[in-house]
Amino acid sequence: MINVTKSYLPDLEEYTQYLKGIWERVHLTNDGPLLRELEGQLKEFLGVKHLKYCTNGTVVLQMALKALNITKEVITTPFSYVATTNALLWEGCTPVFADVRPDDYCIDPDKIEPLITENTQAILATHVYGNACRIEQIQAIAEKYNLKVIYDAAHTFGATYNGKSILSYGDLSTCSFHATKVFHTVEGGCIVTNDDEMAEKLHFYRSFGHRNDDYYSIGINAKNSEFHAAMGLCVLPKVPDLIESRKQVFGWYNDRLNFGRITRPVLTPGVAYNYAYYPVVFDSEATLLRVMEALNAQHIVPRRYFYPSLNTLPFVVGHQPCPVSEDIALRVLCLPLYPGLPEEDVDRISAIVNEAIAVLSEPA
Repeated sequence: MINVTKSYLPDLEEYTQYLKGIWERVHLTNDGPLLRELEGQLKEFLGVKHLKYCTNGTVVLQMALKALNITKEVITTPFSYVATTNALLWEGCTPVFADVRPDDYCIDPDKIEPLITENTQAILATHVYGNACRIEQIQAIAEKYNLKVIYDAAHTFGATYNGKSILSYGDLSTCSFHATKVFHTVEGGCIVTNDDEMAEKLHFYRSFGHRNDDYYSIGINAKNSEFHAAMGLCVLPKVPDLIESRKQVFGWYNDRLNFGRITRPVLTPGVAYNYAYYPVVFDSEATLLRVMEALNAQHIVPRRYFYPSLNTLPFVVGHQPCPVSEDIALRVLCLPLYPGLPEEDVDRISAIVNEAIAVLSEPA
């Protein structure tokens, strides 16, 4: 079985050494020493001022909305994982969907401004597949209308824009450290800010609003454990090599796939990519389904990611047409990509894809 991704696991003995320390200290969670060490290493690795390590990539989106007092309309993308929309709905906000650009599938800044109303409070944009949004355009709109900018940067770990971590941008930026990501802590996530007061607020939010034995503010249980931090401390030093391995697999696909009926998202100028995913877009959903069937028959499991377009979710009130996103969501497929995927497997996957496309290309 070849799955769309495979989690990297460090040497078991390396992880076990951290576990021995946890057993000796009997400090399992609640801002433990390994968590603090990981936060420090993450800030240094990413070059960011403040970073709070939390339980997952969804709760940090909720924390961002709460910390910025966002309760009304938020202009957001329909092309993302469902957590982006769920966080808005869970926090009682109204998602207003701006369609995406047809070349990179990130939110289209030209579609944002016409959607702004007196109830608009923020823009929540996703750096799709780890590729940066049009950051300067989004920031200009936000400043013009006094809006906050939150970036769902779940896929961006290790990627940079104009020489800075993509997590550096926006009022708040969030990332996922789920087991499928470039960097992972099994489960986990972080929220990043350059503002000292905001960092303090997020610190209390993460742990029920506790300050010592007092309740300082509202809060949620977003703290992560020493066991998860230990995994992060093992994985983080390997990230440059893991990205390099991903880049190699990425190049193999580029050399082998027949792009006559396949397109790929265009990389935003200024981005140094982390090779988080290998999405391909076919000429029709019928082609995609044919390719999936052929791959599944050989025990190869790609993923329709992202699907469906979030503006079509049944629990979102009112249909807001986003024709570009709706179209791309029907035709996009992520092929297997992870460190250590053998070249012969990429050969086989590419051959199956090319053959399925060729069959559909043959005249009746």
